[in-house]
This record gives sequence, structure tokens and C-alpha cells, in this order.
Amino acid sequence: MKLLLLALCCLVVVYAQEPRPCESPKQWEGRFLRADRAKMFGELAKLSYDETNRRAREIEEVQIGQDREYYDVLYLHNIGKEYRLNLKSRKCNVTNLLRPFRPYGVPPNAQFDGSATIGAAGVPGESLVVENWSLTDGDDKFYGMVSSPDCVPIEYAFYSKESSLITTTFFDINVGITDPNVFIPPSECSME
Repeated sequence: MKLLLLALCCLVVVYAQEPRPCESPKQWEGRFLRADRAKMFGELAKLSYDETNRRAREIEEVQIGQDREYYDVLYLHNIGKEYRLNLKSRKCNVTNLLRPFRPYGVPPNAQFDGSATIGAAGVPGESLVVENWSLTDGDDKFYGMVSSPDCVPIEYAFYSKESSLITTTFFDINVGITDPNVFIPPSECSME
């Protein structure tokens, strides 16, 4: 009986040490680089992200093959609308959002794949600890890297049959929203 109790205690201790999916900041601003090499797609964007109110704004430079376009895109999942302003033509398209809001964070049922130190380990201020997470849902796969302990997104990769492999690398992240008016649709879209 004592042996069983000891084994159970050890199991509880080991289980308690296994990392759980962390919670990323709910509001932040930064930049990202997204690529789908199979489709010759690349996107560099400035992002304002508000998970609390399910909205995001991206100022995008999009390249598909040799074509390059520039957009100001506002995703308001809280009301189900997308405002897409072409920054060259100043034409705005307002559409209904059909896809659900997907938070930039570690999915709650993701599997911990390990942690690593980027930079000069042991030198104060010269390294960053990251955690790697993954999730398989049918044919869809998610891989994510976040900072530890703050859970700030660093890199995500998604694979699905529909979109192949899409990687997104985040940088210049600042927690909080400096201008709350960033989530107001562009004036060109008010006529829609």
C-alpha cells in the first residue's frame, strides 16, 4: 500500500511539472512576416491585435509571385466585418467575416515539445527562453514558439491540405495598444 501511495505521489509531482499551455498577452502591437512558399506568397505587416474584443488591424505589403499590393485591413470579428482598403487605388471592400477569430497564442490543448535558449545562455540580457508547442487536429497541424515566461508569440506554422504550410514570424512586439482609434474603419470605407 505504501509503495502504491509513493508511486501515486511521484506521478502527481511529475504531472505537475509538465508545462501547460501559457496565455499570451491579450492586446499588443508588432510586426510579422508571413510566407506560403508553395503559393509564392509573402506578407510583411504591422499588426495591432486585440484578443479581448476579437479585432485586429494589419497594414500589409503582400507579394504573390511578382505582384505586390499594399492594404490596410481591419478585422472586426466582434461584429463580423472585414474592411480592406487598397492603399494604391484607395478602394475599400467591406465583407462579412466567415472564418472564426483565431487567437495568437498557444491552443489550450497543445502539446509541449520542449524549451530552448536563444542567444548567449547564462549572459544576463543576451538570451531568451522559448517554448515549443504543437497540435494535430485531423489533417491540420500547428507548431508554435513563444517566449517564456511571458508567452509572447515568436513564430507559428500552420499546415492544412487547403493552404499547405504557412509560417508567421512575429517581431517588434509591444504589449498594449498605443492608439485605440486604430480599430475605427478607414474613412474611405464609411461610404460602403
